Amino acid sequence: MDLSLITADTVDLLSRITGHELEEEDLSPPVVFLAALVCVLLGVIAADNQVDQEETQRLLITLRRFIPETGNVRELVKLMKQGVRQQKIYQNPNDLLLLTAFFSESEKLLLIGLGYEMSAADGDMDAREKKYLEILANHLRLEPQYLNVLESAFTNPASVDNEYLEKVRFLLDPVWFHDLDSVFVKAASQMLAVLPVVSEKKKSQQHRTISYEALQAFQNCKRQLDQKCVDIEKIVQDCTDREFLQASLIEDIGKVSKKLQSQRFRVAVVGEFSQGKSTILNALLGEEIQPVRDIPCSGTVTVLRYGEQKRVICCYKDKRQEEIPLEQYQEKAAISEEAALGNLTEGLANSEVSKISEIIFEHPNLELCRYGVEIVDSPGLNEHPERTEITQQLLKDTDVVIFVTNASRPLTQGERELLESLKNQLNGNKQEPANNLFMLVNFWDLLRSENSRQQVQKRIENLVMGKNPIIGGENRIHFISAQATLDAILAGTENEYLQSFSHFTQSVEKFLTQERGILEVKKATTEVNQLIQSALEGLHQAENLLEGKLQLKEAGKSEIIEKMGEISGRDVKIKIFADQELEDVIDEVLESWNKWLDQLDERIIQSSEQWTSTYSPFKDKKKLIKDYGDQFMASLLKEIKEWESTLKDDLLLDWLKNINGFIQYELEEIKNDLTELDSKLDTYIGNQFTSTLIGNVNACRELGINPTLKSQKNEEEDFHLFAGLGTAGGLAIGAALAFTGIGLIPLLIGGVGGAVTGVVGSALFGKNKDSINAKVKGEVCETGLKNFYESHQELFDNICEQIQSMYNTRVELASNLINQAISLCENPLKQQEKDYQKSVQQRQQDQAWIEQQRQRLEQVRQEIQAIVRDINPVSN
Repeated sequence: MDLSLITADTVDLLSRITGHELEEEDLSPPVVFLAALVCVLLGVIAADNQVDQEETQRLLITLRRFIPETGNVRELVKLMKQGVRQQKIYQNPNDLLLLTAFFSESEKLLLIGLGYEMSAADGDMDAREKKYLEILANHLRLEPQYLNVLESAFTNPASVDNEYLEKVRFLLDPVWFHDLDSVFVKAASQMLAVLPVVSEKKKSQQHRTISYEALQAFQNCKRQLDQKCVDIEKIVQDCTDREFLQASLIEDIGKVSKKLQSQRFRVAVVGEFSQGKSTILNALLGEEIQPVRDIPCSGTVTVLRYGEQKRVICCYKDKRQEEIPLEQYQEKAAISEEAALGNLTEGLANSEVSKISEIIFEHPNLELCRYGVEIVDSPGLNEHPERTEITQQLLKDTDVVIFVTNASRPLTQGERELLESLKNQLNGNKQEPANNLFMLVNFWDLLRSENSRQQVQKRIENLVMGKNPIIGGENRIHFISAQATLDAILAGTENEYLQSFSHFTQSVEKFLTQERGILEVKKATTEVNQLIQSALEGLHQAENLLEGKLQLKEAGKSEIIEKMGEISGRDVKIKIFADQELEDVIDEVLESWNKWLDQLDERIIQSSEQWTSTYSPFKDKKKLIKDYGDQFMASLLKEIKEWESTLKDDLLLDWLKNINGFIQYELEEIKNDLTELDSKLDTYIGNQFTSTLIGNVNACRELGINPTLKSQKNEEEDFHLFAGLGTAGGLAIGAALAFTGIGLIPLLIGGVGGAVTGVVGSALFGKNKDSINAKVKGEVCETGLKNFYESHQELFDNICEQIQSMYNTRVELASNLINQAISLCENPLKQQEKDYQKSVQQRQQDQAWIEQQRQRLEQVRQEIQAIVRDINPVSN
C-alpha cells in the first residue's frame, strides 16, 4: 500500500464517510484498509437484505483485527460504520475503487477474502452475497479463479485448481504485508490457515543438485597441497630425528597444513526480514534446512557447514557452548511468531535468542558446504536491535556477501542504507564499489509482465551500479525465485528459475575460486616454499659440518651461546615494554572515556531535537515511542562510534605503532646479528631466520609488523614483507581496531521503548502534538541514558580486553619467532658435538642421506608449483 498515491478525492471520501474533516497525515494503512473493509463487510451483510447475529458478531471480530489497542482509530471505525450505512457507500463500486486505488494485488485479495469469511459466518454463503463479491472482485481486477479458491476455504467444494491455489497462497503470504503493519501480517496468516493446503512437495527419486564443479576442483587441489605438507613434514621429521634440523620447522609446517585443512570460503547472506533468505539457503544447500514458515524470522546468526554427522552447536554470548538435539535447531534459530508480529526490536532484545551469539549447524549432505564453503545466515537487519554487532560478526573474514531484496519492492531506503554500510565495511571505507558483494532479487516470478521486470531491473542497476556504484565486478546482480528453484530441485525437474539460480551459483563459484581462493593458496605456498628453503639451508649447514667445511671452534661456540643470551634478553625486553605500554594506554583510554561520558547527556538531548517521526501520538503511541527509542539507540551508537574513531586516530594507532615498531626493531636486530654471525662462522643461521620471518608473513601482516629483510636471492635488494602498508602497517592496525564492543549497547539498554511506554502513557491524551513529542523524547532520553549508565562499565571492560588482546597477540608472535631463532642457534652446536663422535664412514653415509632428503624436498617443491599452475593456469 503506497500512501503517497492517495489523492484529494480519497481524503474527501473518507472525510464524508466519517463526518470529520480529515487530512492526509491522519491516514495510515490500517485506517484506509479499515474504511475499505467496512464497505465490503457491510455490503455483504446488506446483499441478502437481512442481518443475523452471526454476521454482526463476525463484523466486530474482523474489524477488531485491524484496530490498534491505543489511539483514536476505534472511534474512527464507529464513525465509518455509521457513515457507510447511512450513505450506502457499499453500493457504489467507484467509491470502493477510490479507496483501493493504491492497494497491491495481495491487499485486494485479502480484502475480498475477508468478505468471503463474512458471508460464511452463518454457516452458508448466500448466492446474492457471492454475486456481490464477484462484482467487487471484477472491479478490483482480481482473477475469477481466485474466488473459487477463497470460497473453498469456507464451503469445502469437491476440488480446487492447484495452480490457482498456489497463486492465492503466494499472494497471501505474510511477506507481502510486513511493510504495512503487524495486523496485516497476522490477518494474512489467519487467512492462509483456512485455505486448502497444497500437496507437499517431496524430494523425488530424481532429486536434482546444483553442480559446484569449480569448487570441487579447487578443493581437490587444496587437498593435494595439504598432502605435500604432509610429505614435507615427514622429511623434516626424519631430519629432526637425526638432529640435522630444528624441531620448530615441524610445528610451522603443521600450522600451514592446519590452515589448509580448516580454511573455508565464508559466504554471508544478508537482508531485511521476510525477503526469502531461508529459502535461498535451502536452494543453495539442496535441502530444506533453514526455518521457513508463514511468518519467517531467523532470530540469530546461523553458520551452516560440512560435518561428518549431523549436529548443532549453540554458542552463547557468555562464551558457553552446548550441543543441542537436532530437533531443537529450528526452534533455536527462529524467533517466536509473537515477536515477529509484535514489537520486533523488543521481542528480540528480550527473547532467549538475544543470549545466543551464533548457532553452528553441521551436516554431511549440504551440497555447497561439502566443497569448503561455510554459509552464514543473518537475521533480518532492518529492525534488529544488534544490527551493528551482527554486521561486524557477519563480515569478519567473509569472502562473499549475498544481499537479498524483494522484486516487488526493491531497494527501499533502509536497504540502500544497509547496502552502503556493507560496501563501506567490506572496502574499509574506501570510496569504491565492493567486488565481493552480490545481489539476489528474489520473488522475480511475482512480476508477471515483461515491462515490470524491465523497470525493476533498470531501477536496481541504476541504484547499485550507476553514478556512485555500490557493487563492482561482472555478474553480480541476479533475478531469481528461490521457491521455484527449490521446488525444481526437490522435484528433480528443470525450469527457468533453476537455470537463473545456477548462473548465480556459477558466478559466486568463479569469484571464490579465481579471485579469493587463489590468493589463499599463494599465501600458503609462499609459506611452504620458505619452510622448504629454511630446511634446505639447514641441511646445507649440516652437510658442511659433516664435511668439515664448517668447524666451530671454542670462540665460535662461545659467540653463538652469547648471541642466544642476547636474543633471549630481547624477548624479555619486548614483554616488559609491552606491559608498560599497555598500562599507559589503558590509563589514557580511561581518561578519554570519562571525558566522553562527562557531557554525553547534553549531546544526546541536543541530538533528540533533530528526531522526527511520521507516527501520530494519538493513534500510533507505541510506534511513536519505539521510533524515538530506535533514534535514541542510533544517536548513542553514533556517539560511541565517534569516540572509537577518535580513540583510534588520536591514541591507539600511535600506541600500537610504538609496540609494532619496538618488536620490528628487535626482530631486525636479531636478524642482523645472526646474519653477521653467518659471515663470521660460515653458518646459515641468519638465512634460516630470514626464511622463518618470511614464512610468517601472513601472521605479521595481520598485526602491522613489517621488518625489512634481505632477499635470499639478491643481497643488494631489500625484501619488504608488506610493501604498500608502510613501516608501521597502518592499514593492518586500523583493521585490528574494529571494536565489537558497541554491539553490547542494545543488550545493555534493550527494552527502552517498553520502559518509556508506561511512563509517558498518560501524557499522550493531550491535544498539543509538539508538546507530546517533546515529552516522549525527554522520557526516552532519560530512560535510555539511565540504563546505559547503570551498565556502561561492561562495555568499557570489553574494549579494554580487546586492547589487551592486541598487545598479547603481538608479544606471543614475537616470542615464537625469538624461540625459533634460539633453536636455530642451538642446532649447529648440537650437531657438531654429535658429528665429532662419528667415524668417516658414518659421516659419508649421513652426507649421502642428506643429499637424498634435499632431492626429496626439491621434488616436493616442483610438485607444489605444478599444483598451483593447475589451480590458476592463466597467471603462470
